[in-house]
Amino acid sequence: MQKIPNESDTELAEYWAKAATVSGKVGLKTRARLKRFTWAFVIGATITLKRIFDILISGFALVALSPIFGVTAALIKLEDKGPVFFTQQRIGLKGQSFMIWKFRSMVPDAEKVAKRMIEQQEAKDTIEIKLKGDPRITRIGHFIRKYSVDELPQFWNVFLGDMSIVGPRPVVPAEVADYTLEARKRLLAKPGLTCFWQVGGRTDLDFENQVRLDIEYIQSSSIWLDIKLLFLTIPAVLLGKGAY
Repeated sequence: MQKIPNESDTELAEYWAKAATVSGKVGLKTRARLKRFTWAFVIGATITLKRIFDILISGFALVALSPIFGVTAALIKLEDKGPVFFTQQRIGLKGQSFMIWKFRSMVPDAEKVAKRMIEQQEAKDTIEIKLKGDPRITRIGHFIRKYSVDELPQFWNVFLGDMSIVGPRPVVPAEVADYTLEARKRLLAKPGLTCFWQVGGRTDLDFENQVRLDIEYIQSSSIWLDIKLLFLTIPAVLLGKGAY
């Protein structure tokens, strides 16, 4: 039995009939170019607005929080005379590496202490290092970690353009090497000071949920979402939820 064409079939036939003509081909190409231009403009405008937002917020924070920077630096120096800042290579947008800045929260010889801990754990047939109660963390380090004061120097990374105010947290190269294809989607955005899982549960969330929330952010990213997450971060930090 021959199928009776419905309205959608007729429209489709007319569409391809027009496409077969010279004027139809020109029209289709013009519409395709217009769509590409529109999307490029929207994406470019979003990136530009996000960068302006980052510069304004990070610049203001660096000035407004300078007294906290000074007090924190003095307390770290007084405790063990070690360096005030801790720098480490991290991986950002599209796999590019950069040096992240943090207030030092661990003892100066933290790597040696970690090695001893691993050796002790191996003697017990385990290589797991507990993060809670980590003996490498200094007294002032416990406090600045709980309230994320150790992360404040990263406003400088944001100002320089290595990071953004909101985005997936920056990771070390060794972690990226073990990424699945799904987890690598995190590298499609600049790393940020805060993100979905920082607000939701911080380090209490497992890796799979962190990846899921980061990808959700990337797929729905907007300047308004960034502003919302920025405001939601404040109570999460003040309560010290999920931080140690």
